[in-house]
Amino acid sequence: GAAATRSDLVWLALAALPGLPDHFGRNLDALYDSLTTDVPGPIAIGRRLAELLSDPFYVRGTNDQGIGIQIAYSLLRVGVGFGLAALVAIPLGFLIGMSPLLNAALNPFIQVLRPVSPLAWLPIVTMVVSALYVTSADSWFEKSFITSAITVSLCSLWPTLINTAVGVASIDKDLLNVGRVLRLSKRTQVTKIILPSSLPLIFTGLRLSLGVGWMVLIAAEMLAQNPGLGKFVWDEFQNGSSSSLGRIMVAVFTIGIIGFLLDRVMLTLQKLFSFGEVRG
Repeated sequence: GAAATRSDLVWLALAALPGLPDHFGRNLDALYDSLTTDVPGPIAIGRRLAELLSDPFYVRGTNDQGIGIQIAYSLLRVGVGFGLAALVAIPLGFLIGMSPLLNAALNPFIQVLRPVSPLAWLPIVTMVVSALYVTSADSWFEKSFITSAITVSLCSLWPTLINTAVGVASIDKDLLNVGRVLRLSKRTQVTKIILPSSLPLIFTGLRLSLGVGWMVLIAAEMLAQNPGLGKFVWDEFQNGSSSSLGRIMVAVFTIGIIGFLLDRVMLTLQKLFSFGEVRG
């Protein structure tokens, strides 16, 4: 057909570029054949989705569970990790925002630790948790769960910490002066003036942290081999069957949709607790 002819001409033109090795054209042909035969289309992905949703909560062992259970594991981990990050980041952000001296002292450490990859944190966290956390029959969480949750916390707390500090530090000075004139206690100033004024930036940080935490979690589950969407993707990749790529595509779309829904939840909470217009 005309479309196939145009595609062949494109591959031939690319292969004829000067300076490229002779086998480049053959590699392009192989890549094109792979894309047209191996990559599942919408119908194939829909079939894999129907298969996964036909029984999403089955359990046939630790390493063979339905996608619904995998999603629940991932949501629980990201919830715990994100909650820990918020509990640390918001109070510390308040202290940094209210104290220029503390900001100057801690800001270099924050900027150094903030870009560290979860791939670097995970081995360190694994060693620390293995040394300090002893599991038993009565333990609520496995070591792998604690490891993933702490890794999520370490990688996701920075947006909330920075945005909270900026929100507190940028409050209108006239508002603080009014609080001093009225002789409000420090606690009252925090709860009645500083917190309401900084809420928009705090929620912006929380939304960013939740997005970062969700991305980090998928990588952490792959590496730590925890039950969840990350391990589901990795197991399908290792499986290598004819339906694996379709299942991976379903998982990719599922991860993206859940991330979008988590962001919408945070946006709704921001609209409930903040004043003024909130843009999504």
